[in-house]
Amino acid sequence: MKMIVGLPKEIKPSENRVAMTPGGVHALVDAGHDVFVETLAGVGSGFEDADYTQSGAKILATADEVWAASDMIVKVKEPQPVEIARAKPGQTIFTYFHYAAERGLTEGMMATGAHSFAYETLEVGTTLPLLVPMSEVAGRMSVQEGAKYLESPQGGRGVLLGGLPGVEPANVMILGGGIVGTQAAWMAAGLGAHVTILDVSLDRMRYLEDVMPANVTTVYSNRGAILERLPHTDLLIGAVLIPGARAPMLVRREDLALMPNGSVIVDVAVDQGGCIETCKPTTHENPCFTIDGVVHYCVANMPGAVPRTSTFGLTNATLPWVLKLAELGPKRAVLENDALATAANTLAGQLTHQAVAEAFDMSWLPATEVAATL
Repeated sequence: MKMIVGLPKEIKPSENRVAMTPGGVHALVDAGHDVFVETLAGVGSGFEDADYTQSGAKILATADEVWAASDMIVKVKEPQPVEIARAKPGQTIFTYFHYAAERGLTEGMMATGAHSFAYETLEVGTTLPLLVPMSEVAGRMSVQEGAKYLESPQGGRGVLLGGLPGVEPANVMILGGGIVGTQAAWMAAGLGAHVTILDVSLDRMRYLEDVMPANVTTVYSNRGAILERLPHTDLLIGAVLIPGARAPMLVRREDLALMPNGSVIVDVAVDQGGCIETCKPTTHENPCFTIDGVVHYCVANMPGAVPRTSTFGLTNATLPWVLKLAELGPKRAVLENDALATAANTLAGQLTHQAVAEAFDMSWLPATEVAATL
């Protein structure tokens, strides 16, 4: 099946990643597809228009042209309102959607009649391979940003993560021991902080105990364990994920009173609704706010601040699936490829992902059932 694949420039604030490198374009063209790229789509990640044309793409002047001409759109972040307006019935859109955090986005995309395939819900066995690279980036960045905002000029309590000889290091509490939590723990431990990871999987904690250095400890997560540690926490990192669903609320507004004045929260789960009640999405231009003396860093597209690294990390993972989706088209992709079927969140206006439906108490149908009627 031949597809016209469109690559628009990302328009979310401070989003400089791009969903395809020139190498990815070359692979699609070699597979017999046409690729239309919006001018300057890759410049934030260090790719010029000439890099794409040399790989076989055609450069178009506007996003409107790219969306109108394409059978399939490949993006990084969820469609913004102006992009939802550009989507058309039967068009395939492959990107991060994080529907469970935003009902308006979900209903807006359903109304377009387009087919939305979400990176974050694509499953292979028990893994989420398209979420892993950006989770790795966000986990590492959570410690960088947390360390910065613990500095007094940034509103923090003036604590150095690693301490000094004769001075205790900072205490870092990480909620969740998955990819984000593991990467955050490695970074914080490497800087010399005392790190505690809370999780509910004993198998995961056994693994972490085996691989982590001595300044990382694991604790079984429950409300009591969290409340016990909040008074001694300098940096709290939210790193909990339930695939496709809204993140569970683990820290409540009233719990902030337990935390030291000037402590910092980095909620990496904010794009799935956040696991700290007081968190709301922010941008790189205005990343922080303070509630009850606690600094909150809640940027929903953290990897967008390091677009060169993030673009390569993301596209290394997504390109094989972009090629497969373009080859099969949305109907055959769902019916013939189990992993792509898990990525289908809406098909022709019908919600097809159970966790998203449960987040908003909406009706849904299995993707295979809907695809059979396309």
